[in-house]
Amino acid sequence: MLDKTLQRRLAPLLRRLAQPLARRGLTADSLTWTGFAVGLLAALAIALQAYAAGAVLLLLSRLLDGLDGAVARMTQATDRGAFLDITLDFLFYASIPLAFALAQPAANALAAAVLLAAFIGTSSSFLAYAVLAEKRPSGLAGPSRKGIYFLGGLTEASETLFVFLAMCAWPQHFAALAYGFACLCALTVVTRLHAGWRDFSSRDSS
Repeated sequence: MLDKTLQRRLAPLLRRLAQPLARRGLTADSLTWTGFAVGLLAALAIALQAYAAGAVLLLLSRLLDGLDGAVARMTQATDRGAFLDITLDFLFYASIPLAFALAQPAANALAAAVLLAAFIGTSSSFLAYAVLAEKRPSGLAGPSRKGIYFLGGLTEASETLFVFLAMCAWPQHFAALAYGFACLCALTVVTRLHAGWRDFSSRDSS
């Protein structure tokens, strides 16, 4: 819900930060892998209950995730880069609830499982829509910075990051935050199912 607005506001800053990186020869793919590695370090910190460090690493990981797209647009965007970006993003998102479950299994495991199930719903509906929208030359949704057709929703990357940061700030309330966000994810899945049912009702994909 907030992604487009935040991306538009942050785009000038990301371009300024990306320019020296591109001049030094850093590739978008290298930034994607680095951002993913930092995200896994965030998950490790959270699993070890170093929540403040986890929050800082979360923010750094998402900064690198924004910079890879900016560098790609300054150099040459590729299908491989788009594939890596979206795949590693989803793996990163899954690692954070798992980390909270590992940090306190008795208190957090069930809530983490529910949230991961909700993430499967949002990610599968997002990707299924993108694949089918791509087959239609007229396009049903505008291309995103990730290089694929983008269908928004109530819970996008921005909202997910904010709830992860809230979990790091108040880890004792992880379960309540996870259940609440899972409900919002469920609403996103419902709206995407409705969009897919509406937009793909025609047999003609040409």
